[in-house]
Amino acid sequence: MSVEIRPVVSRRDRNAFIKLPWRLYRNEPNWIPPLLMDVRKRLDPKRNPFFRHAEAQYYLALRDGRPVGRISAHIDRHLNEFQHNSWGLFGWLACERDQEVIDALLGAAERWLAERGRDRMVGPMDFTTNDECGVLVEGCERAPTILNPWTPPWAPALLEGYGLTKAMDMNMWELYISDREKVHPAIWDAADKVSSQHGITVRPMRKRDLQNEVTKFLEVYNAAWERNWGFVPLTEEEVRVYAKDLKPVLDENWAFMAETADGEIVGAALTLPDFNQVLKHLNGRLLPIGWAKALYYKGKIDRVRVFALGVKPEYQHTGVAAKFYERHFDSAARTPQTGGEMGWILETNEPMNRAMEGMGGHVVSKYRVYEKLL
Repeated sequence: MSVEIRPVVSRRDRNAFIKLPWRLYRNEPNWIPPLLMDVRKRLDPKRNPFFRHAEAQYYLALRDGRPVGRISAHIDRHLNEFQHNSWGLFGWLACERDQEVIDALLGAAERWLAERGRDRMVGPMDFTTNDECGVLVEGCERAPTILNPWTPPWAPALLEGYGLTKAMDMNMWELYISDREKVHPAIWDAADKVSSQHGITVRPMRKRDLQNEVTKFLEVYNAAWERNWGFVPLTEEEVRVYAKDLKPVLDENWAFMAETADGEIVGAALTLPDFNQVLKHLNGRLLPIGWAKALYYKGKIDRVRVFALGVKPEYQHTGVAAKFYERHFDSAARTPQTGGEMGWILETNEPMNRAMEGMGGHVVSKYRVYEKLL
């Protein structure tokens, strides 16, 4: 049967769009089912602040009336304005192992974006580089950490079969804390000078005052990452939604702020316990007994993911990043989490990649974002 592409317009279509991965990947041991209520909220223009500056169209691919694939085509005006480009984006990609299906999905996204004046199609991104993005080109045999996707090993070949080419690779580094002697001495030397020479203190992020802390974090995040490929600043509304969603998993042992003597926040490190180790037992639902399972498995989390670690450009010479690394070693010594994944880090970010190497880490997964000129 030929493939039919249908825009998502009804509640039934949206439910099929949301639940398709459960059918496609139900036998994949490394796929982690997300919480259904979170997916519904993110896809809803009325509930996701992303849509204050963006628009999207969702598509289903059907064969003989049966959903076999999905995709989003979306435009982020903030990205276009900040990066001075005319990119169009695609994401939320999932499909059967079938070139005809992927071609039909990408073709629909391409036409939608071209009709709106985009000159390049980039993705997958759900919805930007601030969210889950890329497909695995290395590491499909591993379960992903929190806020990272799992994609099947044949996905890159299907994307390339359509004519997409590599835009950027992103490294996930694994680091376990076993021996400080393996870390390059320059890192400890830099950490020692942060307070004595620069008057900067590193403290835990205050979970009880999270909304104010998030405002400070936003300032660092948007300043530290603004030169990154594909970066788009988060709005204050978006960060507050992130804060609300992440508060249940935030651990003060793993989240830090760096501030000067007069209270200016100059750096932030947000590392999260790997809640994917909980989600894999819930099958997307907290009810009726998911809450009990979540509480039980939360106590068994044994790894973390560095979600964001950055320093304002004018303070990057002070060794704050090294101090963050040192605090991570200290946390690993007193918590059940003795290591995890540090990333993602752009392949072009030589300073951060070398820092991870200097701390004894190694790349365990690699995500690729693709592009096509329109």
